[in-house]
Amino acid sequence: MPTLYVVATPIGNLEDITLRALRVLREVALIAAEDTRTARKLLARHDIHTPLTSFFEHSRLPKLDYLLQTLAENDVALISEAGMPGLSDPGYELIRAAIARGLPVVPIPGPSAITTALAVSGLPSDQFVYLGFLPRRPAERRRLLSTVAAEPRTLVAFEAPHRLLACLSDLAAILGEQRRLAVCRELTKAFEEVRRETVAEALAHFRETAPRGEFTLVIAGATAVGQATSLSYGDVAQMRERVASLVATGLRRQEAIKQVARETGLPRWEVYRLVTQ
Repeated sequence: MPTLYVVATPIGNLEDITLRALRVLREVALIAAEDTRTARKLLARHDIHTPLTSFFEHSRLPKLDYLLQTLAENDVALISEAGMPGLSDPGYELIRAAIARGLPVVPIPGPSAITTALAVSGLPSDQFVYLGFLPRRPAERRRLLSTVAAEPRTLVAFEAPHRLLACLSDLAAILGEQRRLAVCRELTKAFEEVRRETVAEALAHFRETAPRGEFTLVIAGATAVGQATSLSYGDVAQMRERVASLVATGLRRQEAIKQVARETGLPRWEVYRLVTQ
């Protein structure tokens, strides 16, 4: 039966690809790529001449039928711009459609920026929460960060260079300036850099040095309830200050009270009563 192969490709260094991936890319009838320019460089480097078609965010709907028709008779390989397809890229739609039609979907594992960053971050990697690309709009980003402020597991997120400073500012305001993180830049590429520091230190550095390249952020989880913001159960003044600081970042007052309730372990109604009395 024709098969959809989900093939991991290098996140930077073109040598980071498995022998099995190279064989599959040579043998399939068609390769669907998120970015054909990146794909052509990879295929040329390994002397692969399989036909190539694009499958990216704005082409996925019209291309979906074509790819499913091809899969009716031939094997197809799906590759993303970098790393494992289906993670924060439009390939997810093709995978779902193939599964819905009862077609075999076979993973060809390999590089991933998520696990690569975790491995070198120096932060706990036994459990983690993947946040994907952080929201572009500041209010949406702050809301997302507020939902994970008390999350004890390590957080992993992608961020664009032109939004990094705004992102770090929101991390400082919502998770706390002393929360530790690893800022991983250009992983496996010529200018690879991993900075292991506090949010405040990262913010100071990138205010002086313009962010360039692709960023993966690995953020320490909250190690204990309320530790990230040093709130104590009975310190009403600190709770009021914390609610005010969250509102200043753009959160609605109700959302700020919800977050403080999560951070302190108190019921939401109790936090509301204490900060509004």
